[in-house]
Amino acid sequence: MNRTDRLYGIVEELRAIAPRPRSATWLANRFEVSTRTVERDISALQQTGVPVWAEPGRTGGYCLDAAMTLPPVNFSPDEAVAVAIALRGMSGTPFHLAGSTALRKLLVAMGETDAHAATELASRIHFVGASADSPTIPAVLTQAVTARHVLRLRYTDRSGASTVRDVEPLGYVGSTTGWYLLGWCRLRTGIRVFKLDRIDRVTATTERAPRRTVRPDDIQVPDGDLLTLTLL
Repeated sequence: MNRTDRLYGIVEELRAIAPRPRSATWLANRFEVSTRTVERDISALQQTGVPVWAEPGRTGGYCLDAAMTLPPVNFSPDEAVAVAIALRGMSGTPFHLAGSTALRKLLVAMGETDAHAATELASRIHFVGASADSPTIPAVLTQAVTARHVLRLRYTDRSGASTVRDVEPLGYVGSTTGWYLLGWCRLRTGIRVFKLDRIDRVTATTERAPRRTVRPDDIQVPDGDLLTLTLL
């Protein structure tokens, strides 16, 4: 895990348990680094304005401002487990990491009794067989899509040819053949889709991508009609 991903992970861990503290030792074990590295990371976060402070004492540690946390929620144990089962299917998608942190936030925001009941119920649910290996989606890619920052990526097409391209990210396409990054390719001067497991290297630039209108006819992905996700 690179430092950027670790800093993001520390914030999410503190957000999930806030306003209670996490010790430097606990965070060091969680991210497989030294406590000194954790201390440097916390200092870096504070310098960028993240509201993290140290709570002294035997049970102290680092805390995140409670204003950045969820209030108590009234999910039932069954509903929490249903969310966990649904999120299990997100492996290999651009939202796998976000789903994991969302589940942790949900459990922490639940009442203690309901959270314990959800954990106990989950322990009685079993699956047969393991999921197929899925690609790890770089956090820099998902963050750049959300922020609409231009990406520079090295991509290998189905014939094995590699190219370096500057891509304006437009979103994602999910298909039975896998997940794709949807973007305006400056090399090809048009909308293209890039299979996530064929992206060999990706970096985010500071350039903000312009907004573009995407029509279903512009997207060429096998296996069926294009549907758009709606939240309501």
